[in-house]
Amino acid sequence: MLQTLTRFGVVFLLGLGITFAGSHTGASWLGWPVFALCAGLAFALQWLAFVPAWRLQTETFYDLTGALTYLSVIWLAVALTPGQSASSLLLAACISLWALRLGSFLFLRIRADGKDSRFDQIKPYASRFLFTWTLQGLWVVITAGCALAAITSGRMAELGLPGMLGLTLWVLGFAIEVVADSQKRRFRRTHGAERFIDSGLWARSRHPNYFGEIVLWLGIALMALPALQGWQWATLISPVFVFVLLTRVSGIPLLERKAERRWGQDPQWQAYRARTPALLPRLRA
Repeated sequence: MLQTLTRFGVVFLLGLGITFAGSHTGASWLGWPVFALCAGLAFALQWLAFVPAWRLQTETFYDLTGALTYLSVIWLAVALTPGQSASSLLLAACISLWALRLGSFLFLRIRADGKDSRFDQIKPYASRFLFTWTLQGLWVVITAGCALAAITSGRMAELGLPGMLGLTLWVLGFAIEVVADSQKRRFRRTHGAERFIDSGLWARSRHPNYFGEIVLWLGIALMALPALQGWQWATLISPVFVFVLLTRVSGIPLLERKAERRWGQDPQWQAYRARTPALLPRLRA
């Protein structure tokens, strides 16, 4: 019980910290910082979605809820902040396109698979299941934090050099993620889930979709950069958070352990693992 309370406490402290930083010098609505309203909405949506998910013991709409939360908080920020520029709308559009694409992809995948095995040992316990939804709220707030801070600052003007570089990185990362997911989906349709994919982008990186994810959020941070000042600079933790989450916590480590359990004794898997980087794609095929 104490461990669970500690985990919730850490999440709330991190959420409050990034909310304080992102709200600094930003727009307000009825006396409330718009950034704070967006952060509150992010957590509220998770807790509302948890109720039917717990009653039905399902994780089917977990990822879809995450995507809809991104859309909700980003466009709430746009709606409540006066004088939005074209750069702000472009930033909001980039995140929205990413959320729509990834959210629909993950929802269709779990509908086809029937479940997400990561939740098997979590769903039966209310506190642990609630924590995963709360953690998703924090994920949204931190990951989108620099974009929310920029949009609610009201200071976004021309993209400039950092913005153009950021947009280029976002397009590159988004394209890599889309192509990698598409290649893996086609491979699974042909070969099933019992074989590992080692073709296309997956011949250059064992997790090219995660590489694309990290690159596109770095692009978002660069696009937001010119509008930030003061404590808002702390929201630039966004791409670092994505990198750490995917490479040290819930992304690559979980998938690598799962792959080792399934194919660890397979010489073809061992050869593939030896020649293919985990994340950064090798240039030569």
